[in-house]
Amino acid sequence: MKKLLWLDDFRNPKDYLTEEYEVIWVKSYEDFCSHLENNGLPDIVCFDHDLGTEKSGLDCARYLVNYCQQHNLDIPQYDIQSSNVVGKDNIRSLMKNWHRFYLSNNS
Repeated sequence: MKKLLWLDDFRNPKDYLTEEYEVIWVKSYEDFCSHLENNGLPDIVCFDHDLGTEKSGLDCARYLVNYCQQHNLDIPQYDIQSSNVVGKDNIRSLMKNWHRFYLSNNS
């Protein structure tokens, strides 16, 4: 079963997922980073942008990209369920840029 890391301080993943996954629900930057450090990359990450704290989903995406850089890994499959359009675009842009960079250096 695929592991899905669900980052959202409010939305319950059960209300949004249509397939069966092993879901790990984290609600903060600290929990997100801790999960990556202790468990490695999941198969899929779903991002929210606004987490109700100083750190956002974009900060989590940056942490994920740095983790991938340090371990020479491509990003996992991802989705963004945030209703913050600008935040969503920023996360998507960061993830796409790392993916392109990774592919160009590992081909």
